[in-house]
Amino acid sequence: MTTKIHAVVDALGNPVALSLTPGQAADITQAEPLLERLDPEALITDKGYDADAFVEQLESRNVTPVIPPKANRKRPRKTDFALYRERNLVERFFCTLKKFRAIATRYDKLASTFLAGVLLVCVIIWLN
Repeated sequence: MTTKIHAVVDALGNPVALSLTPGQAADITQAEPLLERLDPEALITDKGYDADAFVEQLESRNVTPVIPPKANRKRPRKTDFALYRERNLVERFFCTLKKFRAIATRYDKLASTFLAGVLLVCVIIWLN
C-alpha cells in the first residue's frame, strides 16, 4: 500500500494545503483542488504539472506559472528559472516531514489516521 502526500507551501516553506492520494495517482490531479482556496501570485512546480489546460487555468486566475517545460514539448514555454530555484522550499518541507518515523514509514493502516499524523507534524512545523 502506497500513499502520496500532495502539499502547497508558502514562501517560508510552511504547509498551507495538503491532500492524500493512492500512490499511483498522478500529481496533477490534486493541483486544482489544492489551489482552489488559495490566491497565489506565482505557482512553482516541477515538470509533472506542465499541461496546457492547467497552465491556462492558472493564467486565467492571474497566477504566474513557473513550470519548466517537458522535454517532449514542441514549443517550450519560457520559465523564470531564477524564481524556479525557490522550489526547494517544498522539497525541504518533505524532508522535515520525513524526519518523523511514523510518517516516513507509514505505520498507519487507515488513510485518515495517516493524514491526521501528517497534519499533526504540520502543526509542529508551523510552531517552530
